[in-house]
Amino acid sequence: MKKRNVCVLFGGVSPEHEISLRSAECILTNIDKERNHVIPVGITKDGMWIRFYSSDYSLLPKGTWADTPGCCRCALSPSRGDGLICFTEDGITLEPVDVVFPVLHGENGEDGSMQGLFQIAGIPFVGPDVASSAACMDKTMTKLMIDRTPVRQAGWRLVTRYTMGADEEAVMDEIEKAFAYPVFVKPAGTGSSVGVSKAKNRAELREALLHALKFDRKVLVEEFIHGHEVEVAVLGNLDPIASVCGEIIAGADFYDYEAKYISNTSTTVIPAEIPPEQAEKAREAAVTVYRSMGCRGLSRVDFFVTYDGGEVVFNEINTLPGFTSISMYPKLFEASGIPCDKLIEKLLELALEA
Repeated sequence: MKKRNVCVLFGGVSPEHEISLRSAECILTNIDKERNHVIPVGITKDGMWIRFYSSDYSLLPKGTWADTPGCCRCALSPSRGDGLICFTEDGITLEPVDVVFPVLHGENGEDGSMQGLFQIAGIPFVGPDVASSAACMDKTMTKLMIDRTPVRQAGWRLVTRYTMGADEEAVMDEIEKAFAYPVFVKPAGTGSSVGVSKAKNRAELREALLHALKFDRKVLVEEFIHGHEVEVAVLGNLDPIASVCGEIIAGADFYDYEAKYISNTSTTVIPAEIPPEQAEKAREAAVTVYRSMGCRGLSRVDFFVTYDGGEVVFNEINTLPGFTSISMYPKLFEASGIPCDKLIEKLLELALEA
């Protein structure tokens, strides 16, 4: 059987660069080497593309991968058929690529920009297409699209750098008129809870807005939903399937970036500790959101299930979710009967099918 040439692309110019390195380590370790010829390519924080030749994938989370002897600069050619251009000491070589697995979280990787390059180059890739990636990455666009579905979501308001700069007091007056405290404040275009804050009063709201606007020109302010934090992994193209539900028990005031990746104070419960009928509603809603956003390949869909009444409330969707050893997406499908190596293989098949 001829091996596929699989380019695993990691790193990136993004606040989520380090998470990507950890996800890539997991994927490179678990991918089937009998079926796939793996081509690891990393993007440094300043945007340099590096062909990584070492099989010591532990160098990725350590941050020393780019300095490994033998590695060289490279670029993915937009000319169809070229694949990867490697700039070696012996000159320029072309390395064919059959499919790309972009392990790129956040901006410049999950927002449709990189997907556009793959599309122009004519190379199949894991995950949603350009339009779907862009719409899911922008939380305000997601909110507008899900408003047209039967799925309930938290109330929200949009704040921009312009409106905040023009009249801070008026912006905060409008938010306080719409919602009781606490509220969540999120940059519109980041993942992994980067730049997210929980505001309990007007002073904290102002601080949270200014903080979030450092990451994006648009900010989402959402009403607080008191409930279980439930996540569902979705897999597939035309006929997607949903995993069992998982639950996040936040070790901090909420499940922020530090609680996810640094402090190790948060825990996950799989399956989620909610009644079966609520879990089934969350799984059905996850597939509805996935299809409504035009997703393919994979996504993780997050919900709240209210303590009072057990109502399923959509929170957000992540089109290239974390793939680390502690990430919910692979753990949810492992609990659903698809181990990590089989999950990676299925994602590659779906990319080639799309």
